[in-house]
Amino acid sequence: MKMLRDIERGLESHEPDRISAEGRDEASVAVVLREISGQPEVMFIERAHREGDPWSGHMAFPGGRRDPQDSSSLAAAVRETSEEVGVSLRNARYLGLLGELTGRPTRPSGGLVVSAHIFHLDEPSRFVLNHEVREAFWFPVPELLDEQRHIDYSHVHTGDARYPGILVGEPQRHVVWGLTYRFLEIFLRAAGRPLPQRWMEAELERWARPESTD
Repeated sequence: MKMLRDIERGLESHEPDRISAEGRDEASVAVVLREISGQPEVMFIERAHREGDPWSGHMAFPGGRRDPQDSSSLAAAVRETSEEVGVSLRNARYLGLLGELTGRPTRPSGGLVVSAHIFHLDEPSRFVLNHEVREAFWFPVPELLDEQRHIDYSHVHTGDARYPGILVGEPQRHVVWGLTYRFLEIFLRAAGRPLPQRWMEAELERWARPESTD
């Protein structure tokens, strides 16, 4: 696996996909990297179980909805990371926009536009979790490519549809899937270490079923 500085070089030539947010709600997440003993790590959070939250209990990157006081999607990612895990990104090295994806696209509004921003955090920082986060931890980037961690995952809200996932901790609890998995695909492809092309296959299988719902 490339060292973090090599990953950063790969990201320099990355061209992020953009989505028009006109008439839609917006959210931002922070893909936060650090390097420990020469090994790159990425921050994940486990969202707390909350009534009415469509991402309740999911593994995710820190982030949330853009508020009116946020000057940009980048500002929203920085603010949300500070609020959710107590980590300041104001002095972190900003590596750029990873891309934008649509969350819950079957909604009448066309879905939430989610922007992912990448940061390199030089200084270690202690987690201080708020009520929205059950757990936060760092995970080695090279282990995301371990095929033994690649699983098919189903969630209570997706019926019997199964999606590509990556096990990063306790089975059935710490599984990266859905929107976060798709952002990981973009990140690792830009870094020169792409994941297997499993997401499109899962989408085709899902929409081939008449009973599929979101």
